[in-house]
Amino acid sequence: MNRVKTTLLAAISIALAFTFSCSGDDGGSSSSGTFKDSRDGKTYKWVKIGDQTWMAENLNFEGSSAYFQASSTACYNNNSSNCDAYGRLYNWHAALNACPPGWHLPTDAEWTVLTDFVGTDPGTKLKAASGWNSGGNGTDEFGFSALPGGGGWDGSFARVGSEGFWWSATGFNTSDAWYWSMSMSRSNKLGLNSVRCVKN
Repeated sequence: MNRVKTTLLAAISIALAFTFSCSGDDGGSSSSGTFKDSRDGKTYKWVKIGDQTWMAENLNFEGSSAYFQASSTACYNNNSSNCDAYGRLYNWHAALNACPPGWHLPTDAEWTVLTDFVGTDPGTKLKAASGWNSGGNGTDEFGFSALPGGGGWDGSFARVGSEGFWWSATGFNTSDAWYWSMSMSRSNKLGLNSVRCVKN
């Protein structure tokens, strides 16, 4: 996975109120489990990698105007089946506030902890074992199951099946922020990328 700088256009940061509930074993010696998001009833997988606990799939919370501004989230190609397959895409400002209580959008440093723990060739080891185009599947050695959800910008979408982009919570300067991807690329902060949450 590579860290890439993204460019900012002005946008409004949304303050969100969430409720959250867990099911399954979420501690001790367990390395994986599930939790249920009481906002919409969706169940998500989680996996412990080193000392961190990550969502093992992309966030897919739609919310409403009370949660997100218009155009700040979308399904790839505005097709709900793509949200089911890859999770929802969020702009950076929505992503900052999208994770449920007890979870948060990972910082650049937290992404680095993950890839350092995984070691050599983290992209291959964190990719899902199926779902990538052109022989791009990974080994999914840690159960992270990264899928190529593509991204969006200004009503257009690209790269589903070939690339995955995940926001970090770390800004670079007033106009830039960091995100992580399975390939080197650039995206505006108002562009739409996937969200993985990490446990507080």
